[in-house]
Amino acid sequence: MFRYTCLNPIAQVGLNGFDDTYEKTEALADADAVLVRSAKMHEMELPEKLCAIARAGAGVNNIPLEKCADQGIVVFNTPGANANGVKELVFAGMLLAARDIIGGANWVQSQDGNADVAAATEKEKKKFAGSELQGKKLGIIGLGAIGVKVANTAIHLGMDVYGYDPYISVDAAWNLSREIHHINDVDEIYRQCDYITIHVPLLDSTKKMINADAIAKMKDHVVILNFARDLLVDEEAVVDAIEAGKVHRYVSDFPNPTIVGKKGVIVTPHLGASTVESEDNCAVMAVKELRNFLENGTIKNSVNYPACDPGVCESISRIAICHRNVKGMIRRFTDILSDTNIHNMSNASKGDYAYTLLDLDSRVPEEMLSKIEEIEEVLRVRVVK
Repeated sequence: MFRYTCLNPIAQVGLNGFDDTYEKTEALADADAVLVRSAKMHEMELPEKLCAIARAGAGVNNIPLEKCADQGIVVFNTPGANANGVKELVFAGMLLAARDIIGGANWVQSQDGNADVAAATEKEKKKFAGSELQGKKLGIIGLGAIGVKVANTAIHLGMDVYGYDPYISVDAAWNLSREIHHINDVDEIYRQCDYITIHVPLLDSTKKMINADAIAKMKDHVVILNFARDLLVDEEAVVDAIEAGKVHRYVSDFPNPTIVGKKGVIVTPHLGASTVESEDNCAVMAVKELRNFLENGTIKNSVNYPACDPGVCESISRIAICHRNVKGMIRRFTDILSDTNIHNMSNASKGDYAYTLLDLDSRVPEEMLSKIEEIEEVLRVRVVK
């Protein structure tokens, strides 16, 4: 019996993916696994028995990844599960920036009670006129699950699309329309594009990557869209650029004091993945990841441990070992298990951490497991089967 807890409300369609071998608990201390959305976990005391956390969404800034890795806790996210919801909001943002829809709608609301509103509209509508997206150049920084969807949809809208991602995955490349210009220098996007949308993770290397220097290289009256993370953009520099007439609009999904109420800024209340469909997709995917890990030891979509998928165990026993990525670990494991036949072995590493799965033709005595646990670089040993 596995126990799980939810730190935030999780869509029931996802929780329905647990069978009767799983039990929900309200106590974190009793949980083998955690499902989380936005709850901040950095200050939480993580119990010793906890071995997996699944974030029902893409961003994991609310989870202490290294602390978890050091305790042998595998952290998952759900990349792509909310991609369509975010993609659609990106295009809503572009349309709001291209045409003063908000200003026009607010003006119409102000005419409540005006019997001549139809005639007044014909006089006022020019104030809210804008431009079309068709034929404009769109630059996409980051061609992950969301970036690829934005790029392909923009092609169907008749936009000229430029994509930049030096680390594009094979899957993303296969899914990308051939009509998209794959750019190797982000400065080319700055120089050429009318609209620029950013879809990269928040890392030390990407923090405030849209800054005053980047803005200076952009076309006059450019529109910048940020539906990824607010700290990817130096928003003070953007506000200054709007005041100077360099930037036409800044569209963000992250309200904060720097941009709320500022001229030329359109801010939505963090709606990117807030659709019923996105929340359902994330919950379903998160539960599948947890079950596959707990029942088979399989790791897919982890942000702190490497991917490892040897399939369903057909041997008598399977042992999962979270450990530090140092030389000689496999030899040390096999030396301890020398009296046992290792039917199959999988090993993968990611940065400072590694993961090893051993399929055995017999049950492992407790004393052997204890010897593996006593190795200084071993962080967790778990008998999967």
